[in-house]
Amino acid sequence: MPGPSPDYYAVLQVQHAASQQEIARAYRALMRRHHPDVASGEAVPAELQLVMQAFHVLRDPKRRAAYDREVLAAAAAGPAGGQQTGSKGQDIPVRVVRHREPPLRVTPVRWERGPWA
Repeated sequence: MPGPSPDYYAVLQVQHAASQQEIARAYRALMRRHHPDVASGEAVPAELQLVMQAFHVLRDPKRRAAYDREVLAAAAAGPAGGQQTGSKGQDIPVRVVRHREPPLRVTPVRWERGPWA
């Protein structure tokens, strides 16, 4: 990646040791919060682009490992490496919908015999 890359973990508000599921939950929550269709026009396109870019890198294990190596190399090169050490993850609520009733069963219509037959 050319130039200094932003801290994608801070963008998604997750810890560096976050699992794939935590990264996906954080991405979905941020997209719900900042999406222009949901956020009533208050969304900033640059923030959305940064969230999508961070998720693109962190969701793939190979890209994530390459990014981590790049961040470590930049941190070892100088104190201006930019890696945050005190970033804490955020608990993102997940709504679980459980259906108490069984789903509707659709069957073909059987016409009955009647006086019209």
